[in-house]
Amino acid sequence: MKIQESDSNSLQLINKIGIAVLILGTAILFYACGKNDIAKIQAFNTEENLPIQEATNFETLVSDSGQIRYNLQAPKLLRFDNDGQGFYEFPEGVKILKYNDQKQIVSSLRADYAKQFIKEDRWEAKNNVVVTNIQGDSLKTEHLIWDEKAKEIHTEEYVKIIRDDQIITGIGLTSDQDMLNWKIKKPKGILYVAVNNKENQPVDNDTIPKTNPEEKVIPKLEDSNKAIKFK
Repeated sequence: MKIQESDSNSLQLINKIGIAVLILGTAILFYACGKNDIAKIQAFNTEENLPIQEATNFETLVSDSGQIRYNLQAPKLLRFDNDGQGFYEFPEGVKILKYNDQKQIVSSLRADYAKQFIKEDRWEAKNNVVVTNIQGDSLKTEHLIWDEKAKEIHTEEYVKIIRDDQIITGIGLTSDQDMLNWKIKKPKGILYVAVNNKENQPVDNDTIPKTNPEEKVIPKLEDSNKAIKFK
């Protein structure tokens, strides 16, 4: 009987320990899940934040000293503000035309996707990026950075320069923002052609459309001219 009683006490002790371990394991699992859920919520709040402003069929004219300098067009514009780090996103593409004092288009940029980082005065364009200068030369790449402060554009990706009589390819490029003085970092080759390449030019040098900028219907965005300013 004493053996049976000892066995019974041992069995009760084992059962208590098992229950304690089960409760402790459940608590740890619950805590871990709760912690992960909180982390996910925090990540959602900080990383997956929603735009504070949105506009469709957006178009604006940017002037300086009374002169129209840029025309920006985008099917969709989103404005975000991440802890004071604001930026504009153009998820469906953007087209930017630059004018001289005679209201002629001197360069253009278009891409299937772009961002403008407001405080940094910097643009990032991706996917089917095309920059054209007043001479009709076209730059094609998949990724381009436009530094407004330095008035430069650059990329580390594959580039193609299309001119009237040649096509130049390479890796990486630096240039002034009008793409008149450019340099390919790692040239790959030059293909000489005898075909007029006008079809590759996204814009021409016609004068600006006869529209009074003050009469244009432009979506009202807070500080839009300040954010979308160009040097």
